[in-house]
Amino acid sequence: MDITKQELSGLTRREHDLLGDKDVPVEYYFGVQTMRALDNFNISRVRLHFFPEFIRGLAVVKEAAAEANLDLGSLEKPVAEAIIKACREIEGGALCEHFVVDMVQGGAGTSTNMNANEVIANRALEILGHKRGEYKYCHPNNHVNLSQSTNDAYPTAVKIALLNTTPKLIASLKQLVEAFRTKGREFAHIIKMGRTQLQDAVPMTLGQEFDAYAANLNEEIARLESNVGLFLEVNMGATAIGTGINSDPEYTDLCIRHLREITRLPIVAAPNMIEATSDTGAFVMYSSAVKRLAVKLSKISSDLRLLSSGPRTGINEINLPPMQPGSSIMPGKVNPVIPEVVNQIAFKVVGNDLTVTMAVEAGQLELNVMEPIIVYSLFESIEMLINGMNTLREKCIVGITANEEICRRMVINSIGLVTALNPYLGYEVSTELAQVAMKTGKGIYELVLEKGLMSKEELDNILSPENMVKPRKFQRK
Repeated sequence: MDITKQELSGLTRREHDLLGDKDVPVEYYFGVQTMRALDNFNISRVRLHFFPEFIRGLAVVKEAAAEANLDLGSLEKPVAEAIIKACREIEGGALCEHFVVDMVQGGAGTSTNMNANEVIANRALEILGHKRGEYKYCHPNNHVNLSQSTNDAYPTAVKIALLNTTPKLIASLKQLVEAFRTKGREFAHIIKMGRTQLQDAVPMTLGQEFDAYAANLNEEIARLESNVGLFLEVNMGATAIGTGINSDPEYTDLCIRHLREITRLPIVAAPNMIEATSDTGAFVMYSSAVKRLAVKLSKISSDLRLLSSGPRTGINEINLPPMQPGSSIMPGKVNPVIPEVVNQIAFKVVGNDLTVTMAVEAGQLELNVMEPIIVYSLFESIEMLINGMNTLREKCIVGITANEEICRRMVINSIGLVTALNPYLGYEVSTELAQVAMKTGKGIYELVLEKGLMSKEELDNILSPENMVKPRKFQRK
């Protein structure tokens, strides 16, 4: 099976590495080390090209490295320019399908780095007028990977990709927040019963409930923006463990400068390269922000399921848009499938956060070899959250309608109304009223008049639901 989805001629080129020779189809831009990774890591079956921003991050790192090496005279100008041109083509979306190694892999990302090195080298060879595999003219290690190690190139590419992906996550979040705000305005006049511990509490408006969802999610924008900023510090020039072996003393500054120019991001070099190469704590912080967003989305989705429960035997205060038949056996049943899928997305994100946490903890000595599972977990969580939030907004929130009469009837019939009388009648009297109402089935309104505790005018003013959804001054009897 051809994993690049292109027609193969059957012709091959012979490449070699530390372990020996291997035939590579001539159509492939990757080479022998990528082929070995394909043999070894058929794990998640999710390949690098599933996350295009990650591929662009790899190309940006290789371009900046080539620019720096050209400045230093470490690369001949024609070779450097060919590498840079190949990288820019990849940044524009070319050759994406040739980034084929599994996201989950051993080797701390070496297979990913070599996949990038080989694709760039072979495209550079074509630009130089040579055939793919003629590595004496442009070699994946000697030229494309010059002054680098997987241990600085790979995490830097990941950070750049996350810096460029997070705005897409935030954009979807902002759209969802605005959808909730719109519903808040639409439902601002609808009185309903608020609940605590699934029991009647005090009145509120349905608009207040949806406004609260918007505010709840809006908080996560600042958290994501703050935590993703940790990725602006990179370890390019650290090479293997942070000592900078095999790189020029001026390389780091030059490479960082080119990274800033290419990405237009305020990227800086880590102050301690050994620490930066071994520590992956920034991924824990970022993952925690992603998890926090997922948890909030799940809570809101569960609320929507509760509020729409029924239609005859549940709360039934709101109607979710019907998206599909809900049962293969029960005619007419429609389920809250959109909030349900968002709940499931959240569970996966929470699991991915635990994976990130354990992988970061598993780092040993001067390198964390578990970075591939960290990277896969984060990109998967972001992808699922973007799709989930868009789905929730488009297929659920914008189409929600309110059962206004049901909301009002629940308020009028609720014993929770007695809370409004507490400042006037005192806790003991109010408690007695609630108990009598529970035993007799009578309403609070009826009992207050029956016992002569207030006049009808006073009671109508105090128990007006509209007067109970915000603070107000009162005078105790």
